[in-house]
Amino acid sequence: MRGMRLADGLSRAVPDPIAPMPIRPLSALTALLHVYIALRLLPALAVLTPAWPLALAALVVSAVTIPLPFVSRRGRREGAGNSDLLKWTGLISMGWFSSMFVLTLVRDAGLLLAWLAGAVARLQVPWNALLPWSALAVLVVATATSVVGFLNARRTAGVKRVEVPIRGLPQALEGFTIAQLSDIHVGPTIRNSYIQRIVDAVNRLGADAIAITGDLVDGSVPELREHIAPLAGLRARHGTFVVTGNHEYYAGAHAWIDELRRLGLKVLLNEHVVLQTRNVRGAQTDEELFESALVLAGVTDFTAGHFDAAHASDPHLALHDAPPLVHTRVLLAHQPRSAPLAAAAGYQLQLSGHTHGGQFFPWNLFVPMQQPFTAGLHRLHDMWVYVSRGTGYWGPPKRFGAPSEITLLTLVPAKA
Repeated sequence: MRGMRLADGLSRAVPDPIAPMPIRPLSALTALLHVYIALRLLPALAVLTPAWPLALAALVVSAVTIPLPFVSRRGRREGAGNSDLLKWTGLISMGWFSSMFVLTLVRDAGLLLAWLAGAVARLQVPWNALLPWSALAVLVVATATSVVGFLNARRTAGVKRVEVPIRGLPQALEGFTIAQLSDIHVGPTIRNSYIQRIVDAVNRLGADAIAITGDLVDGSVPELREHIAPLAGLRARHGTFVVTGNHEYYAGAHAWIDELRRLGLKVLLNEHVVLQTRNVRGAQTDEELFESALVLAGVTDFTAGHFDAAHASDPHLALHDAPPLVHTRVLLAHQPRSAPLAAAAGYQLQLSGHTHGGQFFPWNLFVPMQQPFTAGLHRLHDMWVYVSRGTGYWGPPKRFGAPSEITLLTLVPAKA
């Protein structure tokens, strides 16, 4: 039993969102920020070590390669291997530069405080040691966190097991499991083999259902079709269900919806399915018929209406014609900020992603400015919200302090 399918009859005349970025302003900005880092660190490093030109060379490579992953993908036929290498270099540089820039700002703030303390309290600040060693600390910490972050990002996501206590959960649904994947971001550095490892890990879990909560791709269908293909091998008793994230709309959502359905995945666009978890052939009443059923609904991304008005996200619409006797209702919604409307619509659980758990410092500090929850299990009124840290990563292949995850959620009865 399904709710309204918004995709039916929609026009496919959608502008290509993968347009060339304004590379010159991006290059100019990154170049200026690299110059700032060089001016603040290199003179101090030169006092400490004759190897300081290595830091200069790294900054030059970083400044030159960071804009490259954002150059248009159009016309990419010959030299694809070289293009991929440059994009890898640019994205790794982006992660390293991000830490270098933030730590340089922190160093400058610390030096300013030291100067003020010396001026106000007339303390003797050991500048000859503080300046070079603090500069070296910035370089070492940024590089070390980037190396560790790279290894964290490229490993196969670990399984995180979460029990969700549902009030009034029917006995037939006790122990029902959902394997959640989110924010894989198949693109320049996440390809076929990375996805196959995820598929193999999920299939070993033997989940009742698989939920993919958006941001699967960072590119067009022709570019990434072969790399997304392993998802067709996902196996669960009730199948694999997908909702769109904001990056699907950047990459051409209509084409991706068609491709995912071609792979056998069930895309939920403000609609639902009723999962019958037991054989009820002998049921005598509606209560018996539905006591072991679960409504699994999915909404389009919170911002989808900006790309296509017919795709405006609507948790209430996703329950259209849902059987009222099925009280256990789970919503797949890419962004946590769908939660207030979902709670008002009467869901018991919302599964989301989008935040990546911050992915790496300092971006974890900014997530709460946009989203009500960053990661983990939270309560909103009578509804639980689980936010995945993501199964892949976006942009720099770097995760530090926010490990990727494959989540296995188990429904259990709430204690009285």
